[in-house]
Amino acid sequence: MKRSLLAACLAVPTLGWAQNELSNFTATGRGGVATTFATDYQAIGINPGNLGRVGGARFAFTIGEFGAGIGSQALTRTQLNKIVYQADEKLSLADKQELARTFTSDNALNVNVDATTFGLAVAVPGLGSIAISNRQRISSHVALNKNAAEIAFLGKDAPIFQNYSIQTSPLVSEALDGTEIQMAWLNEFNVALGTRLLDLPLVQLSGGVGYRYIQGVGIVDTRVADGKVEAYGSMSPLFNINYGALVNNPSFNLREKASGLQPVGEGHGFDLGLALEAGKKLRLGLAVTDLGNMSWEGNLVTANDQKLKRLRSSGIDSYNFFEEAAEIFSAGSDSLFQYQPSATRKAALPTKLRAGAGLRVSEYFETGLDVTLPLNTVAGNISAPFVGLGVDYKPVRWLRLSSGVSAGAGYNVSVPLGLTLTTGIYEAGISTRDVAGLLSSENPYLSMAAGFLRFKFGKVE
Repeated sequence: MKRSLLAACLAVPTLGWAQNELSNFTATGRGGVATTFATDYQAIGINPGNLGRVGGARFAFTIGEFGAGIGSQALTRTQLNKIVYQADEKLSLADKQELARTFTSDNALNVNVDATTFGLAVAVPGLGSIAISNRQRISSHVALNKNAAEIAFLGKDAPIFQNYSIQTSPLVSEALDGTEIQMAWLNEFNVALGTRLLDLPLVQLSGGVGYRYIQGVGIVDTRVADGKVEAYGSMSPLFNINYGALVNNPSFNLREKASGLQPVGEGHGFDLGLALEAGKKLRLGLAVTDLGNMSWEGNLVTANDQKLKRLRSSGIDSYNFFEEAAEIFSAGSDSLFQYQPSATRKAALPTKLRAGAGLRVSEYFETGLDVTLPLNTVAGNISAPFVGLGVDYKPVRWLRLSSGVSAGAGYNVSVPLGLTLTTGIYEAGISTRDVAGLLSSENPYLSMAAGFLRFKFGKVE
């Protein structure tokens, strides 16, 4: 069965549960605090300056580190579980009214998946360390204003449609102001270099740069704000979307299914970072990540502002939110948006500013504070600033425990927990971004990250 645009986009993240950078299982156990902690290939996308630091591995590699999660600041655990596990269950009128209320939120749903398929870092004498990796990143964010949530779950019976007339109907930009539906799937090939810039007895400064070639597997970016409607999508043939009559339009750049991920866009990104060590205890880090742009061309459609039209349907009738919402917000016949084919669309990457401070008390105990700020509002970026305090503690040489506290990026205050088995050459671990979220009945956050094939050899002096 062919899927409509939004259903395909939002269905992808339901294959896993995530948050930002969850493929780094060691960082996940500290709640995402990594700017001063991350080393070797794990520094890619976080702070390439750490590749030039003293104490890093001379050679490190992995095959498969991954993480996944889902969270909401509006839904209850019961509602979230039903969306994930009981999607076919039908909604009563009371259910629809309650979901319309709870989905009225600027953080109704946040779902991300992050996986490093392979990573490698090598120290080069006299130069620094070079790292490469391949990473899959999937991020999505759903925010609905009151009208959008009521239309989604009540359809033609939503209050805004009472006494409806096309002549007096408001514009979509007015009725849905504050609504955001965003998703991006990127396939990245990364290379980064870090080197020592200053090497004094008590102060060492390292700098790093990273480059990534990005294949765009798919994107949906729908935002209604400040009197404007910005809505576009470009999806790989992998999703088998039915574009209907749009395929006959000569302006539509149709990409047909063949094999593999079949990217429909490409781009180039850059990371810049600095890492300062003062004495043997204090570490400071500063980085800007994901500078650059994507160009989307294949299967590209866009939508503009228009009069709000009354739906024919009664809205979402089951907990299958992802698929049924597509009939309302995407290019279906009963949609609030009129999509048109486009030739190309240039979009900025989800740029972030990262700043961190760390204190290495001993080889058994280290703590750090991170602040991450989104520098734009494009699909795939965190939806709000992130702040976290992280701790690594080794009660014995072969076991590292991680924890801390973090907040922001579209999530509530969370308490992470990580457990890593470590030897001189091997690490394996599992972690969660929020222990409390696993147990909470209100505003739950479920996450997991793991890595079982991480190897490190030698140490940079």
